Amino acid sequence: MTTSSCSYCHPENEFVLWRDEQCRVLLVEQTDFTGWCRVVWNQHLAELSDLDEQQRHRMMQVVAEVEHNIRELMAPKKINLASLGTGLPHLHWHIIPRNEDDSHFPEPVWCQPLRPGVVRPLAKNFVDEMKKRLSAAL
Repeated sequence: MTTSSCSYCHPENEFVLWRDEQCRVLLVEQTDFTGWCRVVWNQHLAELSDLDEQQRHRMMQVVAEVEHNIRELMAPKKINLASLGTGLPHLHWHIIPRNEDDSHFPEPVWCQPLRPGVVRPLAKNFVDEMKKRLSAAL
């Protein structure tokens, strides 16, 4: 894959919660896992080991801050945290809040669903609070 065909290098309709020159935090919409966020490295690199030590630290700092704030704002039972080796070789991490009544719990979201699940509405203040908290912390 080249950068010209990468959807993270040429995004369309991203819901950006925060960004800087190195990475950005996106809210994943149209999913059964409300509050799912993604941290995307802005430069087209495939793996965490492609970053230098300072860049790796920054990436993981952002991932941890997103996770922390999702836990505070949503109080999920668990978080799925993953950088899945998908067909899109562009470094990104998923931060996915999980609850006992979702379709996959206790299995990860990338497994087969176990039952019909409850899809929780996103709290009205979630987006504004995430933007405010991430801007203050990062």
